[in-house]
Amino acid sequence: MAVQYADGVIIGADSRTTTGSYIANRVTDKLTKVHDLVFCCRSGSAADTQAVADMVHYYLQLYAVQEGERPPVKIAANLFRELCYTNKDGLSAGIIVAGWDQYEGPSVYTIPLGGSIHKQPFSIGGSGSTYIYGYCDAAYKEGMTRDEAITFTKNSIALAMSRDGSSGGVIRLAIIDKTGVERIFVPGNQLPRFWEG
Repeated sequence: MAVQYADGVIIGADSRTTTGSYIANRVTDKLTKVHDLVFCCRSGSAADTQAVADMVHYYLQLYAVQEGERPPVKIAANLFRELCYTNKDGLSAGIIVAGWDQYEGPSVYTIPLGGSIHKQPFSIGGSGSTYIYGYCDAAYKEGMTRDEAITFTKNSIALAMSRDGSSGGVIRLAIIDKTGVERIFVPGNQLPRFWEG
């Protein structure tokens, strides 16, 4: 998921990668840096999303050299959209793009299966997201502080992990604003808990 707050964005994910019901990796880093202040979350086929993210990273490096500035988040999102839409019949890729740029400040874009693009104040994706739509709609508020956004993101991901068998492990967060990127790691034994069953 990704959440826009007053001065930046927070992008976060669990760390479980599955192959059917088999857990192939318990500690995957699903947050992918595509440029200095632009990250993406990947869901669907790991091979498809890694290939698309690598291509976008290449094009953004090219943009930075040719234009002499960091690429806007919107450019990154539209590159993902173009690649996902053009290859929609062959890819299983859902992407969330989030970051900060000098033109729009913090922004979050979603590119779901099929390659459409949507700018939103927050976005959730992947198999665990189906369990937390109601929580996110009820708990999100516009203009959150950095700490409120961190808590909202951690709680949302922890709730998804507690219900979805394909989600689990640890939580990784990236906080992106004009000063740079801060990474936060939440180990499994420190996940937010809501009830004891």
